[in-house]
Amino acid sequence: MTGRVKLTAQVLSVALVAGLFALLVWKLAVQDEGAARKLGRGEIVEAPAFRLDRLDAPGKVSLATYRGRPVVLNFWGSWCDPCKAEAPVLEATWKRYRDRGLVVLGVDFHDVKSAARDFARDNDMSYPIAYDGPGATLSDYGVTAAPETFFVGPDGKLVCERIQGGLHLDRNRGRFEECVQELLTA
Repeated sequence: MTGRVKLTAQVLSVALVAGLFALLVWKLAVQDEGAARKLGRGEIVEAPAFRLDRLDAPGKVSLATYRGRPVVLNFWGSWCDPCKAEAPVLEATWKRYRDRGLVVLGVDFHDVKSAARDFARDNDMSYPIAYDGPGATLSDYGVTAAPETFFVGPDGKLVCERIQGGLHLDRNRGRFEECVQELLTA
């Protein structure tokens, strides 16, 4: 009888693994490819909507709240070294252009709230910050790593290509400034 129970358990295990594999294949086949890939092909892309807890204040924050205003949307995490280096660039951009309507909106992901709050405080981040602990927004945007920055025009459409990597880097700094100016003239 013990051999029969063992065989049944093995068959069930193989069936479970096969079922999970089939589910993974199905998910990959029907998953949206993300806004970044579409944007990279030159398509006009509506910025994916989200409504997340605020990290910097009580309540929720939604991208729709800022419709009609240009938005620099930055995905980051407290565990990310380049995020710390680029934080002053984002803060300076927020302070310099907020009177012209520009919003810098940070989205913290795959993080612990207390660590993210400490990071924001230690880096003097005064712009609005959303908390996406589980990373629910990442696939909609096509975010592959931190930091990544997107640019949302007043009409809610993505402009420029996303910038992957820190904004403090020479290779990204000029492009970042160009995209901010494009947002301000949109």
